[in-house]
Amino acid sequence: MNGEILSKVKYPSPNPNIRLWVVTYLSNHLKVKGLLAEPNTPGCYDGFLYLRGGIKNVGMVRVGRIIQFASEGFIVMAPFYRGNQGGEGNEDFAGDDRYDAISAIELLKRHPNVHSHRIHVFGFSRGGVMALLTGILAEDVRSVVTWGGVSDMFLTYVEREDLRRMMKRVIGGTPTKFPNRYMWRTPLYELENMNPPVLIIHGVKDKNVSVEHAYRLEKRLKELNKQVESWYFKGFTHYFPPKINRETLHRLCSWMKKQ
Repeated sequence: MNGEILSKVKYPSPNPNIRLWVVTYLSNHLKVKGLLAEPNTPGCYDGFLYLRGGIKNVGMVRVGRIIQFASEGFIVMAPFYRGNQGGEGNEDFAGDDRYDAISAIELLKRHPNVHSHRIHVFGFSRGGVMALLTGILAEDVRSVVTWGGVSDMFLTYVEREDLRRMMKRVIGGTPTKFPNRYMWRTPLYELENMNPPVLIIHGVKDKNVSVEHAYRLEKRLKELNKQVESWYFKGFTHYFPPKINRETLHRLCSWMKKQ
């Protein structure tokens, strides 16, 4: 069953108030791995799905970041995506690996200490497109946040010459030859099915994922009369200064809890 936990191994936590586990769970018959963070204080918490950026070992889940979100009062699940850290299958760059995110939603819903109807989805960078696809496809998602997130895979191919070889290899060709493959990975074409409110966070000077991704997403959501809020930071790139990063993380968690 998708989201079923097959194994749960304790992982060293740098924070005495947060327990960490490496879990192996089912996603479309594949054994996929991820990191689960649980506050020690007994209670029932909102669920938080953290969707990492990058691919393979680039942008891998960072323990410190997961601890930050769990410390805000969430039970956090962060998939490594298929094919990573000993998981089965091959990562697909917003393709079939979207089901690893959707299965992780099911895992959170079954967690005995999670409010099953209060699951939030967060994506950073490449994780932004994963978060949007999850918000479109998964049931009972309470909110979606994309921070420096991709929204248009055609635009990523145009902007990131350094990623083109990888994208052609993983996706199976160029956007010109196989537009349907890129369209399937571009949530802008399916936002009619987005029900939860969306928060967009983006640095205007971002060179990794241009702010145009955020502008296109915001424009389309507004055209469809969807709930959307945008926080643009004129002076920042893909990575915010530590103090602003922490403040923004706290703000977005407060925003989530209000939804």
